[in-house]
Amino acid sequence: MRTMNDYRDDNLEEEDDEIVEREQPDLETTIAALQAEEDAFNSTIFYGLSNLSVDDIERIKPAWEGLSPEYREKLMQQLVDTAETNFELNYHALAVYGLTDEEAGVREAAIELLWEDESLELMDRLIDLAQWDEAILVRAAAASELGRFILLGEIGDLPELETIRAQDAVITLLTDEAEDVEVRRRALEAISNCSHEIVDDAITEAYESHDERMKASAIFAMGRTNDKRWETFILREMDNSDSAIRYEAARASGELEIEEAIPQLARLSREDDREIQNVAIWSLGEIGGGQATRFLSVLAEEAEEAEDDDLLELIEDAIGSASLAGDDIDFDFEDD
Repeated sequence: MRTMNDYRDDNLEEEDDEIVEREQPDLETTIAALQAEEDAFNSTIFYGLSNLSVDDIERIKPAWEGLSPEYREKLMQQLVDTAETNFELNYHALAVYGLTDEEAGVREAAIELLWEDESLELMDRLIDLAQWDEAILVRAAAASELGRFILLGEIGDLPELETIRAQDAVITLLTDEAEDVEVRRRALEAISNCSHEIVDDAITEAYESHDERMKASAIFAMGRTNDKRWETFILREMDNSDSAIRYEAARASGELEIEEAIPQLARLSREDDREIQNVAIWSLGEIGGGQATRFLSVLAEEAEEAEDDDLLELIEDAIGSASLAGDDIDFDFEDD
């Protein structure tokens, strides 16, 4: 799980309101800001790089290529964060250009920045990157994103022949023993988005692997299958000493709406690890029902007392989800 906050500039938080409100600067102003801000980012850059045309990309190339590789990588990763919080900003053109950048970190972030693109053109690029890019993390990111297209095929929104091409690409990566584990695990996660005959055996093999990364991805894949056969494994792994495995088990319990997981999720929601805490709260909302809602309400009161607005917002969202789904379960949270 990559945390984009590693690259957040100290001054960015102060500029959030400005980013939302200001108009897009012209390209010359944007280029000047890029060239002047080698160690920082500002709202001129964030807005100026949004909604670029193909012609704009051609004009911006000399300035972009003149930036240091480290700055380009940090900037592209920061754009991922910015796009997640401001839906008015569109970095599609820059991200497509970034797929060809010589810096692997830029290519990896560009893939993530194209998460809304469901075009066959992007699918073709992802297949190519997953198979042939020299960087492990880029191949892994491309394999992971192919999961979106496999899911589109599963629900009938992608032609069968194109779906098979995406499936074949990730299966080839998954079954290649010479491929890096990071790529193979992302390929497993991607193929779990469909009902392909290889999925169950692939999950079992990965789960029984001695590599904890493959095991974590196996649990992730269990949650994606919508198959209750994996419940016992998921419940068992919520007590695993490995935090990455606990995280994936907590998420999978929510995706499969495992009611028996509520006691363990209640405990995980009070872990010091914020990511585990957050995913446990999300899963409680997905499972729903009276007991989950009551416990989430207790958490909300605690977050309000602690003045933790981010956590409170997450809990309130989970309460909204919980009120729409799940059956009531008898459970004494005080005993837990």
